[in-house]
Amino acid sequence: MIFGSRERVELKTPDQVRVMRRAGLVVASALDAVRAAARPGMTTADLDAVAARVIGEAGATPSFLGYEGYPATICVSVSEEVIHGIPGGRVLEVGDVVSIDCGAIVDGWHGDSAISLVLGPDGALDDGTDVGGAPSVAGVDPADLDLVRATRTAMWAGIAALAGGKRLNDVGTAVETAVELAGGVAGVEYGIVEDYVGHGIGTAMHQPPDVVNFRTSDRGPRLRPGMCLAVEPMVTRGIGATRVLADDWTVVTQDGSRAAHWEHTVALLDGGISVLTAPDGGRAGLAPFEVVPVEV
Repeated sequence: MIFGSRERVELKTPDQVRVMRRAGLVVASALDAVRAAARPGMTTADLDAVAARVIGEAGATPSFLGYEGYPATICVSVSEEVIHGIPGGRVLEVGDVVSIDCGAIVDGWHGDSAISLVLGPDGALDDGTDVGGAPSVAGVDPADLDLVRATRTAMWAGIAALAGGKRLNDVGTAVETAVELAGGVAGVEYGIVEDYVGHGIGTAMHQPPDVVNFRTSDRGPRLRPGMCLAVEPMVTRGIGATRVLADDWTVVTQDGSRAAHWEHTVALLDGGISVLTAPDGGRAGLAPFEVVPVEV
């Protein structure tokens, strides 16, 4: 989930980061379970129930449920919905782009992560690890698989920038560059959502600083060990402009284009970075950028 603030940045101790890692692994397990369960004919409320079960069985607490009145455990945003989709009676169909955002609390510390997938007749499709690697499936637009892959790659580019950068807004430069490169390969111009951004995270789900997904003349604060940040690009197949539906939560693209959303919680440590919501600490996602995460 995404909001912003201008307050002082909370720096975490190594022990506090280790607790956040526990929360992050709960989130990772919940997202894995939701991805594995997703099928055409299920409702978004069915997916919410899967995540609620995993978080509850882990002895954790959902970050989202009750947050400013939010009524569910996860956000499930489908196709033209960008973020904050409330789980309910919407029935999933083959070809839908499904974005799932999840947060959990362990001993007062939060983890936050999001994935996107394209739904095939038997569940989530593999979008391919290389350009052109996406499968051909009836009812599925390959351009949606390209979008999901481009957004995920942009997230990892932003995370890698935390390892080599000096200022926070190096993340936004890396994300926008990755989106542009992916669009050039696909022969399209993707839109980056600028109305919503990433954020600090720790004892609260949303903390300073804002983590933007685009280039800006403001370099942002200096990166320091102890920062924990949620990097989360939101990318569309059209323009990046959005609007909020009448439920006061669901954010959709203004032009009706499809959107994808990826997110990880990342800790900056003395020896490097660690992706707290990735089971491998970010090793696989960071490998193309020649970044090796550190152990928490």
